[in-house]
Amino acid sequence: MFRSILFFVAIMASVASAQAQTFTLKSNEVGGQFTNKQYYNSFGYQGENQSPQLYWENAPKNTQSFAVTMYDLDAPTGSGFWHWVVFNLPADTRELKPGAGDITKQLMPAGTVQSVTDYGVAGYGGAAPPAGAPHRYLITVFALNKRLDLDKNATPAFVGYNLHFATIEQASIVVYGQKK
Repeated sequence: MFRSILFFVAIMASVASAQAQTFTLKSNEVGGQFTNKQYYNSFGYQGENQSPQLYWENAPKNTQSFAVTMYDLDAPTGSGFWHWVVFNLPADTRELKPGAGDITKQLMPAGTVQSVTDYGVAGYGGAAPPAGAPHRYLITVFALNKRLDLDKNATPAFVGYNLHFATIEQASIVVYGQKK
């Protein structure tokens, strides 16, 4: 009898665990540190300005679209620095290939919008921290309950405001960048 109860409890625990999987963002390309590929090609950098490969798992079932952002938490601006703002990724999207942030290559799924960054242009703008301590770059994927009614001219702050009200769940990674 005790074995039967123990077996039942173990089965129920594994079922509950399987149902409660965490929405997770990962990258096969960037561990905890950017490579030269992800750095900007200006401001004293000779990077490749290539957006990193990203993928996510266990998105909420009711997701209608996704958004991805990259933000320098330590930029000496008083308000951080937005390097990448992407939204209206289709609900079946689970990966962004390396370089997808280059709007000239059209590597994003149809209907996806890459809006202006703090560089003043749309698409990925690589890391370019000033000399000093490493900067933390927060890359986040947002599972949204709708598509955003915005276009490529939407500022990062306005996109962020809209994300606040449409986000079901979000997942992030932090990647470090430093001028050497």
